[in-house]
Amino acid sequence: MKLPDSMRVLERGWLSSNNVLFIGKTRTAIVDTGYCTHAEQTLALVRHLLKDRPLDAIYNTHLHSDHCGGNRILQMHYPQLCTHVPVAEFDRVNDWERMAPTFAATGQRCEPFHADAAISPGDVIELGDLSWEALSAPGHHPYSLLLHNQKHGILISADALWEKGFGVVFPALDGWGGFQETRATLDMIDDLQPQVVIPGHGKPFTEVKAALKEAYSRIGYLEADPVRNAQNGIKVLLKFLLMERQKIRLTEVPALLASIPLVTAANRRYLNFGVIHLAHWAITQLRRAGALAVEEQFIVNVEASR
Repeated sequence: MKLPDSMRVLERGWLSSNNVLFIGKTRTAIVDTGYCTHAEQTLALVRHLLKDRPLDAIYNTHLHSDHCGGNRILQMHYPQLCTHVPVAEFDRVNDWERMAPTFAATGQRCEPFHADAAISPGDVIELGDLSWEALSAPGHHPYSLLLHNQKHGILISADALWEKGFGVVFPALDGWGGFQETRATLDMIDDLQPQVVIPGHGKPFTEVKAALKEAYSRIGYLEADPVRNAQNGIKVLLKFLLMERQKIRLTEVPALLASIPLVTAANRRYLNFGVIHLAHWAITQLRRAGALAVEEQFIVNVEASR
């Protein structure tokens, strides 16, 4: 798979999203910036690749913490850069008291940053001397955007499509829909017929039809019983915290889960477990999946084999 020379894909794993760095003739930019605990690493990677050039712009596909957590450090190091966020989030970003609860809802963190410009669906953006169209892609996040370069058939899909599935349908955890929107986004990707997909997590891939087939199967499975999405969302949120902290005392897990508003909402709507029962269930599920281990009085993160 050969991408244009002006593009660099920084595959970051599953705590931070991938970053796509564009090094054009006159302008540089990064799409998504990872999670805050990896911010120093994000900055080091950008500085290494840009060498003596400045970073001119940030573009966030959506404002989940693992996609915008490096914004602040990059803004501090490159004070002249212009930060672009989806238009629906622009006002909230610049009124952080309104923005902060969106990160607290998942039990995650994000250092405050500012937005300089809004991206609207249909906007055409120049990145790496190439034209990219911003496309609305609700489902995983109601305001998420994709970036599509028609000339080379490249799609930056964020969490709307991975090689194996897509991101949690978070709006559905609190009863706000999302399944139909996810399906519509997959339909749009199918219509675009991209040759290469750069996902928010995982390596870029060219077997797009196979990925779409798996994604359609998964959304059908979740639509048939929304409890499945709730269960998956709770497990994902606990796993994320475990990846961040690496180990958590067993006795702290019930209170930790109870402190996460989206977990509480999903449990109340779909599972109705007591908090001790919920913690035991989530730990058991992740342990069976090989995603954590129990060692003495702690749950410990286990990295997935590739």
